[in-house]
Amino acid sequence: MYFASDNAGPMHPAVARAMIAADTGFQPSYGSDTIMDGVRAQIRDLFEAPQAAVYLVATGTAANALALATLAQPWQTVFCTPLAHINVDECNAPEFYTGGAKLSLVGGGDKMSADELRARIESYPKGDVHSAQRGPVQITQVTEMGRLYTLQELRALTGVAREYGLPSFMDGARFANALVALDCTPAEMTWKAGIDALSLGGTKNGCAGVEAVIFFDPVHAWEFELRRKRGAHLFSKHRYLSAQMQGYLADGTWLEAARAANSNAARLATGLRNVPELEFVEQPQANMIFATLPRHAHQRLKAAGAVYGLWGDLEGAADERLMMRLVCDWSITHETIDDFLALAKG
Repeated sequence: MYFASDNAGPMHPAVARAMIAADTGFQPSYGSDTIMDGVRAQIRDLFEAPQAAVYLVATGTAANALALATLAQPWQTVFCTPLAHINVDECNAPEFYTGGAKLSLVGGGDKMSADELRARIESYPKGDVHSAQRGPVQITQVTEMGRLYTLQELRALTGVAREYGLPSFMDGARFANALVALDCTPAEMTWKAGIDALSLGGTKNGCAGVEAVIFFDPVHAWEFELRRKRGAHLFSKHRYLSAQMQGYLADGTWLEAARAANSNAARLATGLRNVPELEFVEQPQANMIFATLPRHAHQRLKAAGAVYGLWGDLEGAADERLMMRLVCDWSITHETIDDFLALAKG
């Protein structure tokens, strides 16, 4: 009963087949492989962005940090929420790769509003040499608490950014989950909503380890290539990144996997509503669920082998409520979900 992270799930068979097919003969190295030519065309077509610059890296941290380094100067600040991965989960990689750009926190949790963003931008006086200068706006979709920005919310945020001449970057580690949940197109959730650059996640949704970085304005292309190489994230045998993304995107596999993950989470959430003493922290919108249970319930679940994120220790007052995070990927079976629910109900 493994619900700790969609990072821990297996490769989708379509991705595995693409990697096996790529594992023969010789291909040019460092991103010059012919498979990458096809991936670039696939992504440009999916996003209705024929001029987009498209690159692959192996990790989400590399995608976020290198993209932000391309968009931000060392003397600028990146606007993000307190719970943004770039703030709490990436060991200061954005600050390192940008050469010192700071992070300025907006709002109080996993989402920011347009008004909150405007106020935070205004807190840095324009033209003050003693202050950090205004820089990119970073938005996570799906958020770190499993919530979604609507298209209207995205347009409002990027609209504020553009008023101040600032670019908008989307951390899309779970981009596909958000896309199917909102039932929109990739273009509608990115450049048509004002997003300038995107990290398109694959690892959490059926790939072995690959993320795409997309700049909708190719003016940033050469700088990103240099930063990727200088940052040691340009793979020599790049074809194995390309093959993963090729298999992921072909025939709608990425959307099929995201729909399965979201559907699994919906099944789990429906059952959890019947669990005594369980309270949702946020209403589930994609494939992550945050809820609380008394410590004694967690003790029973953990003792039976359930694996999930838990905030707090198992030792302590039995009735103290502790928060849990449950994440479903495409591969979790209904039987696993039902077994967990039966155990949770006691």
